[in-house]
Amino acid sequence: QVQLVESGGGLVQAGGSLRLSCAASGRTASSYAMGWFRQAPGKEREFVAAINWSEGMTAYADSVKGRFTISRDNAKVTVHLQMNSLKPDDTAVYYCAARYRFMATMPTIEFEYDYWGQGTQVTVSS
Repeated sequence: QVQLVESGGGLVQAGGSLRLSCAASGRTASSYAMGWFRQAPGKEREFVAAINWSEGMTAYADSVKGRFTISRDNAKVTVHLQMNSLKPDDTAVYYCAARYRFMATMPTIEFEYDYWGQGTQVTVSS
């Protein structure tokens, strides 16, 4: 079993920054990739960013490219999401996810992930 615990959410004004973290524990084998998704009120959950542990390859949703950066800390088994130039449209619950099976491309769809965190709220005021 794997536990993913997100932290770092909160309230910020438009144009501000937040840094989310996701700590993984409970399984000795390394996951293949970690990702961030978000779900705004009344909307479906959507992909934000992903990174794989071995090469550090990354993938981003078009809506966050150039503003968000995903990074990993292999020693701490932690993934971070640095969010800059935040907009009110970024308001959502942000979820961390882990995939343990290898795949040739970066996982960007919900069902491609095996474990999920409980989520952390990010609110951007205008």
